[in-house]
Amino acid sequence: MFYKIFDLIKNPENIYVLLVMLFFLVILLIIQTMRLHRFNSSVRKDAIKRSRAVIGGQVVEQIAPFLPNFPCSPADAKFIGKPVDFIAFSGLAEKDKVDEVLLIEVKTGQSTLSGREKEIKRAVKEGRVRYVEYRLN
Repeated sequence: MFYKIFDLIKNPENIYVLLVMLFFLVILLIIQTMRLHRFNSSVRKDAIKRSRAVIGGQVVEQIAPFLPNFPCSPADAKFIGKPVDFIAFSGLAEKDKVDEVLLIEVKTGQSTLSGREKEIKRAVKEGRVRYVEYRLN
C-alpha cells in the first residue's frame, strides 16, 4: 500500500489525490477523537455517579442510628463497618440488660447484600452464632 503512495508522490499531477486522501484521514482522525472523548466523558460521569452513591451510602451508615425506624436505640449500636455496619446490644443503654444482639446492615437505594453479607445473615438464621471469651494469661 505504501509503495502506491510513493508512486503517487513521484507524479506531481497526483498531488490533488494525495491532498484528498490526507483530508479524509484528518476527518477520520477528528471523528475518532470525538467518539473517544464522548466515551471517556460518559465513563467519567458514570464513575462520578457511582462515587457519589458510595459516599452517600457511607454518610447514611453513620447517621442511620438517629433516623426513624432504626431497630434499636442509637446508644446501643456500635459502628464496625465491615463485614456488617453495626452490632447492637438492644436494651443495654436504658435497662443495663441486653434484650437481644443485632447485626445491622444499612442499605440505601437499590443496593443489595453482598455475598459476604448474605453468608453472615445465613449463619445467624441457622443459629451458627456463639459467644467466645478469650483470655490472655
